[in-house]
Amino acid sequence: MQNKRTNSMVLIAVLALLSQIGWAQQNGNAIVSSSNASPKPADSQPESFRNRYPRYKIRSGDVFDVNFELSPEFNQSVSVQPDGFITLRGVGDVHVAGETVPELTATLRSAYSQILHEPLISITLKDFEKPYFVADGQVGRPGKYDLRGDTTLTEAIAMAGGFLDSSKHSQVLLFRRVDEQWMSAKVIDVKKMESKKNLSEDPLLHPGDMVFVPKNRVSKLKPLFPSASLGAMTKTY
Repeated sequence: MQNKRTNSMVLIAVLALLSQIGWAQQNGNAIVSSSNASPKPADSQPESFRNRYPRYKIRSGDVFDVNFELSPEFNQSVSVQPDGFITLRGVGDVHVAGETVPELTATLRSAYSQILHEPLISITLKDFEKPYFVADGQVGRPGKYDLRGDTTLTEAIAMAGGFLDSSKHSQVLLFRRVDEQWMSAKVIDVKKMESKKNLSEDPLLHPGDMVFVPKNRVSKLKPLFPSASLGAMTKTY
C-alpha cells in the first residue's frame, strides 16, 4: 500500500516537472510537492543531493532489539506499529517512526529515565526495509531494485535494462524525498555525460530514490507517421 501511494505521488511529480522541463534544464534542479503544502525554496534542495551517507530512519513494520546494559530485565524485542508507535515494557507507547538509530536511542533513554537512573541502552535492528531504488519510464526493466553499496545513476539505469530506443537520454529525472511532503527533482543530461566520456557528475543514489526516463520527441510522434517518414525524421533529430 505504501509503495502504491509513493508511486502515485511520484507520477504527479513527474507530470508537474515535465510540464516545466525547460525551466528545469536551465536551473538544474527543482522542488516538487507531494501534497498541498506551501511552496518550498528551491535553494534548499542541493544539500539533499550532497548528503552522501544518509542515516536509516525507523519506519512502520521495523523490528529491533532494545538491550539494557545494567537492567537486563527490561531487554525486549519490539515492532513499530502502523501509526509509528512502539510499546515498551514499563514505559508504554512511544512514537519512534522517522527517527535514526541514534535519535531512537536518545528517545528511549529519555523515556526510561523516568524509572531508571541514567539507563544504558543499545539498539539492534533485526527486520527493516532494505535500501532500494526505483527505475521507471523508458528503461528495459522498470521496477524496484536493491541498493547495494555505492550505485550511480548510470549504473542504476544499466541494472534496469538500459535505455530503450524511445528514451530521452538528455532529460533523465532523479527524484529524492526531502521530507514527508516534499520531493526534490533533478534533471540529469546522461547523453552529454556519455558523449564527453566524463561521468564525474554521475550522482550516487540514495535509498528510496527514483530514476525516471521520459520518452523522446520522436517516439511520441511515432504513431502518427509511416515507418519510412519516421526513419528519415530520426536521422535529422
